[in-house]
Amino acid sequence: MNSLQEFRIYYNHTIHPELVRQERKRVRLLWLLFISIFVLTGIIIFEFYVNIFFITLFMMIPLSLYIAFLFYQIRKFVIGFKPRIINLILDFIALDKFEYFPKRTFPKKDFMASRIFSSDAPSYQGEDFIQGRIGEVEFEMGELNVREFSQVRSRLNYVFRGVMLKAKFEERLKGKIYILPEEFKQYLTRSIKLFTRDGAVPIELENELFEQLFMVYATSGSPVYQLLSSDVQEMLVNARREIGKEIYISFIDSNIYIAVTEDRDLLEPYIFQSNVSFELVREFYEDLLLLFSIIEDFDVHH
Repeated sequence: MNSLQEFRIYYNHTIHPELVRQERKRVRLLWLLFISIFVLTGIIIFEFYVNIFFITLFMMIPLSLYIAFLFYQIRKFVIGFKPRIINLILDFIALDKFEYFPKRTFPKKDFMASRIFSSDAPSYQGEDFIQGRIGEVEFEMGELNVREFSQVRSRLNYVFRGVMLKAKFEERLKGKIYILPEEFKQYLTRSIKLFTRDGAVPIELENELFEQLFMVYATSGSPVYQLLSSDVQEMLVNARREIGKEIYISFIDSNIYIAVTEDRDLLEPYIFQSNVSFELVREFYEDLLLLFSIIEDFDVHH
């Protein structure tokens, strides 16, 4: 995988110019919107003093339609911004093959098949679906916002918000393995009961830092020590520390499911402030790099 330094150079030469083009469009739309609101306010004040309804109506109708058109253009800008930048990031990562669908959702059946989150997911929303290949491994991923009804209060509670990836290995794996954040153990009791009902038991590993951050459950005969080698454990510890986000992983048959939490929508453009920012792009790039790196490491060790 490419380094962050190489990505910074690519950002300066390729992504930054596109962000500048989008910034000009944002500023132009914002100025037109402010001018239109100013003129509309003037008409309202004029009507207050003149109090001639038909004149005011005649003046306000076309201006109101124009403001509605501007809001449509702003919405168009917001919708078009993210796909442009994501495609440039994917071009840099240089996957063997990939397709990006901004409005497509990561399949709910795959979210359920991961068995990581024991929920019926009554509120299931997603976007930014990417599918492709890393070496010989096929994958699909997308941003998700999954919620369920609270058993205590009349509201929806978060089940998972972030990025989820499914990859399929050529070789079929025996058993089931689950790797979950230790810090969230109290919120994963339903999932743990489901694992143990299927015959999965807690697994202890030698890496103390890994044990502090993750808990592992596996069924009998699973290649848990082969997949979770000392190198892989160290990689997951470093990844968790670097990104500061929770990582969930499950191995079922020949599939691996990886979920990384995210408390906000990545690469969503601002309207009232500049989007020309390396940090705005870097976070999304690093999330992608983390997911793809995990796949590559497990592909080597499985």
